[in-house]
Amino acid sequence: MSLRMAAMNKIKEAPEMGMRCAALLLLLCGFGASACGQFSGPSLSSGTPSNAPLTPTTDPAILYPVDRPLQIGAGDSLTIHLFGAPEFAHPQLVAQDGSLQVPLIGAVPVAGLSLYQASEKIAAQLKSAGMYKNPQVSLELILSPNQVVTITGEMHGLIPVFGERSLLSVLSSAGAYPPTASHTIIINRPGIPDPIVVDLGTDPSHSARADIPVFPRDTVVVPRVGVIYLLGAFKTQMAIPLEQNSPLTLMQAAALGGGVLFEGKYKDLRIIRTVGFERKVVKLDVKQVFKGKVPDPVLQADDIVYLPSSTVKAALNDGGFAAITSVASLLLTAFQYQLR
Repeated sequence: MSLRMAAMNKIKEAPEMGMRCAALLLLLCGFGASACGQFSGPSLSSGTPSNAPLTPTTDPAILYPVDRPLQIGAGDSLTIHLFGAPEFAHPQLVAQDGSLQVPLIGAVPVAGLSLYQASEKIAAQLKSAGMYKNPQVSLELILSPNQVVTITGEMHGLIPVFGERSLLSVLSSAGAYPPTASHTIIINRPGIPDPIVVDLGTDPSHSARADIPVFPRDTVVVPRVGVIYLLGAFKTQMAIPLEQNSPLTLMQAAALGGGVLFEGKYKDLRIIRTVGFERKVVKLDVKQVFKGKVPDPVLQADDIVYLPSSTVKAALNDGGFAAITSVASLLLTAFQYQLR
């Protein structure tokens, strides 16, 4: 009788225990929902402004200037040659204020002038000061820290340039072109208000179009190539750099991220893409893409691939499935006791 009474007590307690386990499961699911709710993904009606894409410069007067002589700058070492006056022929440094000390007349501003313009200016001041009736002056550049092209960004270097030099030659002098470097080059040139944008392209047969001349004191900026951002229910969330000559598809990006996780909402994958001045969101069923039933989209620079997580699947993946199995097992045991 005592064994029978104990069994009956177990049967009575089983539903209560099942209810407690079910409540615990619901509590776990609630925690899972709150964790997933911290970031539910971007709004589908997002219209966030973005940076405008760079437009290559096409003005021939800017790309191929006809007359751009060497310009004098601070720190240049110049020799003044005055016909009939060898005592002038001594190297002189251009001061930081851009002036050159000339015997008999003192400081003469020469920064920003060509050698010919500075020679004419010195001759005119010698004549106006009454030192010479018809002075014949010429300037010779001995040494200059300014006759260089600065390369910055993904490449770095100071490349000596006297007169002019081609862009590809300057880039080659800076070393191998890194795979993370963009093929869109920006050149900042003194006297030009807007940056010069040059597209090197990816076809070597058309490289001559981008091989424009560069001049001393130009700054060549080599930007970093665009990346794809992989977020959400992927094994590895990461930024994937784009290679210049190889397109990257959604399946390839997912493979690089280690594949999609169990808790992912496969029908709600989102590609956030910058179009002009706005961001647009495209929704896809990633399983349909993997099965080949819909095209595998080619991703673009700065695309964000986001796969939201399912609250229920995340809870199951975090241990909720074990709780459900335990409750089912307990209820089944109670039912078996009741039948006996």
